[in-house]
Amino acid sequence: METAMSGLPLADGVTATSHHAGAVEVISCSRQEGQNDPALLYFHGGGYRLGSAASYRAYGSHLARACSARVLLVDYRLAPEHPYPAAVDDAVTAYRWLLDEQKTTGRVVFGGDSAGGGLAAALVLRARDEGMPLPAGVVCLSPWADLTNTAASYVRCAETDALFSKSSADEAAGLYLQGADPAQALVSPARADWHGLPPLLIQASECEVLADDATALAKTARDAGVDVELQLYSDMPHVWQVHYPMFPEAVEAVDQVGAFIARVTSPAS
Repeated sequence: METAMSGLPLADGVTATSHHAGAVEVISCSRQEGQNDPALLYFHGGGYRLGSAASYRAYGSHLARACSARVLLVDYRLAPEHPYPAAVDDAVTAYRWLLDEQKTTGRVVFGGDSAGGGLAAALVLRARDEGMPLPAGVVCLSPWADLTNTAASYVRCAETDALFSKSSADEAAGLYLQGADPAQALVSPARADWHGLPPLLIQASECEVLADDATALAKTARDAGVDVELQLYSDMPHVWQVHYPMFPEAVEAVDQVGAFIARVTSPAS
């Protein structure tokens, strides 16, 4: 992934800079005119065992440009060498670093795709439970939000999802959990208590195997009183947003992310 993706060109007018965020590496994608942009703390996908911040450099730069945000790509540790809760611990470390640097939470949003979407959700749960300042919102793109892997969409969408499957989900979950309970809140945020948490944007495709994870997360959060936007697209591949700006649905989805970030970080929100 890194070989194929890290060398892709950045969006015009965006720079990418590496930082040491405690024990975690972070790549900051910033617009040249974006000194006052809100921060999007972003976690890449890859089933908790693949991917890197470097592989998301180009995509992060496009997010920064399209969403008028400073996008911080977190290089969290991966399984099987670093099983749960290493990824969550690294997310907390990166957030603490950002809080020290940003000095305010009203201009911070968590985000991620696939496993990274689940990790963004886990981070806001842990931040609340540890009494940390909460972000302004959370963005979950095609989130892997229930690692019990029991959703009906694994069967219903098996023929329409070429990128993820029940067998790959079970393998990745086994490597990440290594005996930990798959139903616990920081592993499966769709099963967690979402009371008192900030607005949530969820995007997924109706034909991907994680479609039901997205709808279950939305229902759990909405039932707890959270302001939830659930956007379901037709006939899109898993995490189609990373292909921005190659086709209209990717552009539309990223524009929706930008609108959500602007809404929850505006002074009136």
